[in-house]
Amino acid sequence: MNFLTNSTFFKRVAIFISLVIVSLILWNTYIFFKRFKIDERAKIEIVASAIKEFSENSDLNASFNLETKVFEKIKNIPMILTDENGVIIDSRNIDSLKAKNRNYLKERLLSMKNQNKPIEINFLENNKQYVYYGDSDLLNKLTYYPLALVLILMLFLSVVYLFYSSNKASETNKLWTGMAKETAHQIGTPLSSLLGWISILKMEKVDETYIQEIEKDVHRLNTIANRFSKIGSVPELKKENIVTISKHAFDYLESRSSKQISFSFLTTDNEIYTNMNTELFGWVIENLIKNAIDAMLGKGELKLHIENTSKRVKITVSDTGKGMPKKLFKQIFKPGFTTKKRGWGLGLSLSKRIIEDYHKGKIIVQKSELNKGTTFEILLDKV
Repeated sequence: MNFLTNSTFFKRVAIFISLVIVSLILWNTYIFFKRFKIDERAKIEIVASAIKEFSENSDLNASFNLETKVFEKIKNIPMILTDENGVIIDSRNIDSLKAKNRNYLKERLLSMKNQNKPIEINFLENNKQYVYYGDSDLLNKLTYYPLALVLILMLFLSVVYLFYSSNKASETNKLWTGMAKETAHQIGTPLSSLLGWISILKMEKVDETYIQEIEKDVHRLNTIANRFSKIGSVPELKKENIVTISKHAFDYLESRSSKQISFSFLTTDNEIYTNMNTELFGWVIENLIKNAIDAMLGKGELKLHIENTSKRVKITVSDTGKGMPKKLFKQIFKPGFTTKKRGWGLGLSLSKRIIEDYHKGKIIVQKSELNKGTTFEILLDKV
């Protein structure tokens, strides 16, 4: 138990450390993004100063050389120069072919207005011009970096969750398997003793009817022990008549149930063959019938119907019990889930495992209405 506790603790610590690391990376990325944006604005301010210098300096050659050098250094930031009325004067670092289209430049200008605040250039004649600029390609890529990091984090957490869930499910399966096998082992001891007592009763010439009833219950206990012993191991499947197996389980519970329940067994054919383990499949039928009996509180109608279709055999178990809401259709197959005041909520979970994992079939709640009843459906491949 300490091992499981320590294992869970280390998993949680690893997840927490991962979250802290990713959070720090995101925070540093945000700070870097802000600084990078400030640096780009500083570059555009230098461009604005160069434009002003070129316009006001009498030494045109020197100013032109200055402006040219500045623009050569800043080739990754798209820019548009406008007058104070918003008329486009010039553009830089924009596709030369697209820049010939005035509508395209107007669209880019609108985009730049939304991205960054323009830099104002004041000239001596009280004229003004504005330098609008967009984010560089590097800055645009940096914008999506946190999103990519979050997606990676989500993927990482998903993998951790799946790994943790599978481990937990594996531990749970091992626990239930161990309990099942231990139960089978414990039942085996009194069974051997009971068989000895039956032999003694026969020698004492006790009423044969009593002995036969005891033998039936002993045989029943032996069947239960065999069922539990098969949990956790791959059962052997054989070609069997599903009608015969289902009828046997049906008759056993009918003879031991309230006479206020009307039992009905229907089948389209008397012989329908499928690969199955008779003990485990009989357990599923018994679980469904017992649930139906409990849902009807010992009074109502119970129907088991076997239908022979083209590729599959369909078994339905219907009752006129209390029913259930649709939201519980999948939950009732989860280990530990039960609507009863007593019980461990393992019957339907085991039934699902037997049908779907061992027999490669399907078991579902076909329909259910509150205070009207429930119908379970089993589908198995024929042979």
